[in-house]
Amino acid sequence: MAKRLPPLNPLRAFEATARHASLTKAATELNVTHGAISHQIKALEQSLGVKLFERAGQRVKLTPHGAELLPAVSTAFDGIAAATQRMTRPASAGTLSVSCVPALLLLWMAPRLGSFMSQYPDIRLTLVPSNDARDIRAPHIDVCVHYGDGSWSDCWMRKWSGLELFPVVSPTLINNRPIRTVRDLADHVFLHGDDGREWHTWLAAADGLDLERGRRHHLGDARTATEAAVHGHGVALGDSVTASTLLARGLLVAPFSLSVPAVDDFYVVCRNEMRSTPIVQLFVDWLFAEKQQADGRADAPVAGRIGIRRKRPALRVIGAKSAS
Repeated sequence: MAKRLPPLNPLRAFEATARHASLTKAATELNVTHGAISHQIKALEQSLGVKLFERAGQRVKLTPHGAELLPAVSTAFDGIAAATQRMTRPASAGTLSVSCVPALLLLWMAPRLGSFMSQYPDIRLTLVPSNDARDIRAPHIDVCVHYGDGSWSDCWMRKWSGLELFPVVSPTLINNRPIRTVRDLADHVFLHGDDGREWHTWLAAADGLDLERGRRHHLGDARTATEAAVHGHGVALGDSVTASTLLARGLLVAPFSLSVPAVDDFYVVCRNEMRSTPIVQLFVDWLFAEKQQADGRADAPVAGRIGIRRKRPALRVIGAKSAS
């Protein structure tokens, strides 16, 4: 059996009158006459069989029955208002959860978040430092900015940026232990943010593969390796995206002019159904716009002081026999 509810208009008149403790102010808010408010409240009292208000001079106050009814009515109207607002709110309101490569999140995105927050003050961000491919399918993650080869399947993706890699070191360390040639790297600790492939690529281009026998630490990700370099613990491979601000601030220097393409690229990735979500579209558009502006500003040069000519690959003669 359906529950019997009082009529809506008398409930609105009751709630507004109780909130203002005035029939006149309630009438003004609801854009009706004083008499209409009085009539609706009397109709509600007759429907419920109880008295809801008492006169107190020029104002009214709730009876015990009115005080009991008010919280439920107020909560109901607040819930209706909130649901209506959610249905009609602009695309620039709500929550957004972003999984981002830790180094990119800390060194590139976080310093620029003020721009996003000022444009979209009603969007509440949850930022997850991660490069875990499982985040792409995780229901609590809306969009990812990940480093990889773009081989993720059954999802929407768009390449956000390629990047160049080059050695970076703290000014203090390089002043105490100068780096004048590639050979001088033998006197330094190599800081790895991956399994060693990226340093191998750079050293191969610099004709310094024999230096890979030196001291090294594997620090798990580029963020940790870069932070370790800032603190003078060794030489890390910076990149043209995340290291630019640190170079501009003088926290790191790039001793060599040689850079090599990174093994992978940065991609914006999300589940197919999330791509059409307005709030995700706003974030993706902002992300690409910020990247374009950053490229235009060129926060810091990545060219170092020591010129190195990139090692050329050996020429292969088609059809020639093996030397073996």
